Amino acid sequence: MDALLRLSALLLATQISLTPALAQGADDAAPLGIGLEGFAYPHPVRFLDLTRDGERQRLAYMDVPAEGQANGRTALLLHGRNFPASYWQPVIQALTKAGYRAVVPDQLGFGKSAKPVGPYSFDTMAADTVALLDALGLARVDVVAHSMGGMLAVRLARNAPDRVNSLVLEAPIGLEDYRFTVPPVPNATLLRLEGEATAESYRRQLMTNYALSLPASAIEPFVSLRERVKGSGEYPRWLQSFVNSYQAIWGQPVVHEIPLIRQPTLFVMGENDHNAPGKPFAPEALRAGMGRNAEHARALAARMPNARAEVLPGIGHLVHMEATDRFNALTLDFLNGH
Repeated sequence: MDALLRLSALLLATQISLTPALAQGADDAAPLGIGLEGFAYPHPVRFLDLTRDGERQRLAYMDVPAEGQANGRTALLLHGRNFPASYWQPVIQALTKAGYRAVVPDQLGFGKSAKPVGPYSFDTMAADTVALLDALGLARVDVVAHSMGGMLAVRLARNAPDRVNSLVLEAPIGLEDYRFTVPPVPNATLLRLEGEATAESYRRQLMTNYALSLPASAIEPFVSLRERVKGSGEYPRWLQSFVNSYQAIWGQPVVHEIPLIRQPTLFVMGENDHNAPGKPFAPEALRAGMGRNAEHARALAARMPNARAEVLPGIGHLVHMEATDRFNALTLDFLNGH
């Protein structure tokens, strides 16, 4: 009997010691809700109730106070299409250490925010952002925006100019009118292609389309997130919402408005970044001329009343992750000067 008890105790101890490792492995591959429930952000996440298309929605955001002596200013960080707001953490740290408050939303359709299934509009997204600023009592902010967030930032600066003090546009898309080179693509085609994407094809897409100087391991969290939401019962809703954002990027150009922006503007571009949404759908003869982003940024800045472009050699589309120190230094120097 004593031997049996000792064996039972040994088996129980072994089971307990193995449980954390097994649970961790299971969690890494476990399905996620389309609101990324269970995926930790670097700061507490709050929600703002909104209504879009007659449907109640929730806008997720982080509101991170300044460390030490606050300078009384707030930076609004606007994410890109393939990333949750959590990827801004290196920039949040730099801004808050320099005295800025950082407000970092997931736009509706992304990250921890609700996923509308109706058509996207940058005007509506800008209105959602203004609603967030109103709820937080923020009359004026400095905007730091990446990729698709740059298109939103342009529309925000145009629709609510009194709310925007300055703009840092990190590798923004929308510096050309994609309708001139890319034909319309039906939703059914986009839904099929996005639905067929595998972890490997998505990883390759990010690495090559974004010309990243990072190792593939650096983007693995984003690949993992996309794979894990496939296990949600609401995955079809996520997929439709994601496809709708492509249609907004293609069909609602902002390039023609960029020269009209009067707020001080800094473009921070990666020299190797030739990302152009829809490029695979363009006629082969036109593809080579797409995505000359650094060139476009310089040309647009020259037409603006108060803008300049900084181009970082050897860097791709994820500037704040590929060249964190340089990006943060450029951003803080610019913001502190305005």
